Parts: sequence; C-alpha cells; structure tokens
Amino acid sequence: MEPAAALERIGYLLDRAREKSYRVRAYQRAAEVVRGLPADELATRVANGTLTDLDGLGPKTASIVEEVLTTGTTAYLTKLEEETAVRIGGGDELRAALKGDCHVHSTWSDGGAEIDVMARAARDLGHEYLVLTDHSPRLTIANGLDRDRLLQQLDVVAALNQELAPFRLLTGIEVDILDDGSLDQDDDILERLDVVVASVHSKLRMDAKDMTRRMATAVANPHVDILGHCTGRIVVGRGRPESQFDAELVFHACERFDTAVEINSRPERLDPPRRLLSLAVEMGCRFSIDTDAHAPGQLEWQAYGCDRAVECGVTAERVVNTWGADELLAWTSR
Repeated sequence: MEPAAALERIGYLLDRAREKSYRVRAYQRAAEVVRGLPADELATRVANGTLTDLDGLGPKTASIVEEVLTTGTTAYLTKLEEETAVRIGGGDELRAALKGDCHVHSTWSDGGAEIDVMARAARDLGHEYLVLTDHSPRLTIANGLDRDRLLQQLDVVAALNQELAPFRLLTGIEVDILDDGSLDQDDDILERLDVVVASVHSKLRMDAKDMTRRMATAVANPHVDILGHCTGRIVVGRGRPESQFDAELVFHACERFDTAVEINSRPERLDPPRRLLSLAVEMGCRFSIDTDAHAPGQLEWQAYGCDRAVECGVTAERVVNTWGADELLAWTSR
C-alpha cells in the first residue's frame, strides 16, 4: 500500500466511525501532500526525519507514512479496519438487495466530501446509483442551496454522469418542510429533480396537532417522494426527543399518496423508532433505506437501517431502493 492511500483509507474509516471532521480532514490533507511529492523526495524526507516540515503533516501522519514505506502497512489502519467495521445482523440479505442510496450530502451543503468523491465511493460499494440530496436554502446553517446554486449543481451532475456511466448519479434535494407544510424550493425546480426527500428541521417541538398537519401536507405534495427522518430524534450524546405527531395519520397519508417513509440509518438517528417503523409496516407504507451520509465512509451505514427494517417486518418489495434506477425514476415521476 502507498502512504497516500493508507492516509486516505484512515480518513474514510474515521468517517465511518463518526469521528470529528477535523480529524478526517487532517488525514485527507496529509494524503494530498504526500501524493504530490516525488518518490525520491518522500524517501529523503523520511530518512532525514523532515516530513513534519511540510505543511499538512504532523507527528501522527508522518509516523504513518514512515511505517507504510517501511512495512507496506500500518498498525493503526489495521486497528481501525477492525474497530470501525459495520456489523450486519439479520439485514444482510436486504442490504444485498439495495441498488442505491436516496439521501446523501456533499460539500455543496453540509457534507464533508465533493460530489464526485461521494459518487465514486458509492460505486465502489457496489451501488448502481446514488441520489444527491443537499439541503434547501432555508437551512442556512447547512449552507442550503438556493435556486441558482441548485441549477448549477444539476450541470455538475450531468457532467459527472458522462464520466461515471454506467453508474448513475441522480439529482435530488432534501427540502425543508416549512411550518405550514409547504416546501422550501420552487415547484418548477422540484419538478426537474429525480428524487425529493422532504424533512422537518425547524420547530421540532411544535404542537402535535400542528406538526401532524404540517407533515401530512408535505407528504401529500406531488413533488415529494420520501419523508425523511420523521421524528427528528437524536439518540446519542445529549440527544434530542422525538417530535410529537399523529403517526397513524401521517403514515396513512404516506400510504395514500405513495410517499416512502425513510428508514434513516445514521447511528445517531435510527429514525423512525421501532414502534413507529412497525406501525408504518402495518399501514402498508413503502420505505427507502438511506444513510443520510455526509462523507464517503458513512455510505456503509445502510446495514444499520436494514437490520432494523427486518426486525420490524419490512420486506424487500416495499423498499424503493431495491429497484433499479429506471424503475425508481418511473415511480418518482408518476
């Protein structure tokens, strides 16, 4: 293994483990610096102990470069491979049936990797397609895309598809559900996108009656394909409680208007909770098992959603991303 590849892989695994973004960036930056060095200069600096004189390499990353050059690998990488591995339980068969991921982010909003990096990582995991769903403009904290930036992104996606074929990068958005249930983007733009995920990101403690009306209105919108992380809960650290709403009514709307309920696989979300996921199954909903990934290593998290799905009785034929891209697009354009 080359030193730059080892550094990149370490960054990937730290992403997979939800480590702080500054740690990931340190390894990514070190990989860029090392890759840009001629082989003889790299060897000379290792021999002279001057790697840390380079901007972007600290004692830790420099020691990894030295170890890889000497042994061909590094104990830290081996340790991370084992400790951060995504363990698949009963959902292994369902995970194998998934052909894509319908909810991911890039550096265009609050993600940690460029669009092409996310797409290639998904392709390397065996996906046939990936849906790019950066945030809509109201979510300023996440650098949400206004109309002009989203239109620019569509051109970037079109160019990448020429390069990455037969893998397909599908256009999309995670659009905010506003207080009255309307959507945070123009209808003509939403009409152009392949997949629209609609999520609540504000006033999460709204009165249950108002939240129910808000979510059901969005679910009924003909542009919406998937209801994202429906309770908004966070289950790690200080956490965040579930939003209160009439789940039976909202899931009835999902079934009635053929909007999929997202099974959000992020370890800090795992949304919806099992009791609500079981209710959505009972009510005949479709599902989309997504990672909500903000970095390449997080694309492996679908296994967590698949395990929960199987536990709650979700079958493959009710999961929209077990379909190929053409079948998925036929459904979203219905």
